Amino acid sequence: MKPPGRLVDVGGFRLHVHALGERRPAVVFDAALGGSSISWTFVHPPVATFARSVAYDRAGFGWSDAGPLPRTAGRAADELRTLLARAGEAPPYLLVGHSFGGLVMRIFAARYRADTAGLVLVDPAHPEDWLTPAPKEQVKIDRGIRLCRQGRIASRLGIARIVSELVGFGAVGPARRLADRISRGDIGPDMDWLLAPLWKLPPHVRRPLRSFWTKPKFYEALGSQIASISVSARETLDAAHTSYGDLPLVTISMTNPGDYRIRQQEALARLSTRGRHVIASHSGHWIPLDEPDIVLAEIREMLEG
Repeated sequence: MKPPGRLVDVGGFRLHVHALGERRPAVVFDAALGGSSISWTFVHPPVATFARSVAYDRAGFGWSDAGPLPRTAGRAADELRTLLARAGEAPPYLLVGHSFGGLVMRIFAARYRADTAGLVLVDPAHPEDWLTPAPKEQVKIDRGIRLCRQGRIASRLGIARIVSELVGFGAVGPARRLADRISRGDIGPDMDWLLAPLWKLPPHVRRPLRSFWTKPKFYEALGSQIASISVSARETLDAAHTSYGDLPLVTISMTNPGDYRIRQQEALARLSTRGRHVIASHSGHWIPLDEPDIVLAEIREMLEG
């Protein structure tokens, strides 16, 4: 499928950016750990009705080329700034980041404060959790790295494409069994969780998303992000070690996040004198797909505030 936007050279490799609408300031979106511009399907076009709406793919994801390693949040933030400048998208930017994309946008806002109009953090990752991972979190990291290594091999051998086609035909059971064999049992019940975003999207965007999962660059970038998560956590904390001053900031939690996560989200909101924390009423972690209206409402309110 042809990219819906364009590819812009950012220094020896190209990043995909898709801009809609005309009114300023620009609203810029960054997706979750393994996500892409497609993750904003229910938010990106509606925002374009009242603002400039800019979705992009980090290096290795979506339609973007592979980029230099390691794939840390700090590197992604600097690449995003280069992309916006070379794409002719003038600041200031209202930055919207989901999950891992929240780390990228927090770093961007701290490093390029003059270019930033506000921050909307959608169920963001919290760097404190990943700075020195607890044993159970380290198990997740090691497993994620291992799965991405296996994914790279499967993609080079064409096996990932077979799994993708099976999923496309609705043959999830055979796809699960094949993926489980490739991963030597590592993927297990997580197959359903990994496919959850796919089923939440309209049929016309599922095909390119499944295609992304067959590319070695996807697994290389994702594996590097996972392996470098502690570095990304340190970059985030170093960039914004005190506060965001009076920068408008809102953080949105999933439904019933638990007391620990609520405390984290409220502490994050307090890093700005204009910070707020809101809770989505009917969402899991994929708030942009489960409840896009709350993201739209917070973006609109920040632009009009």
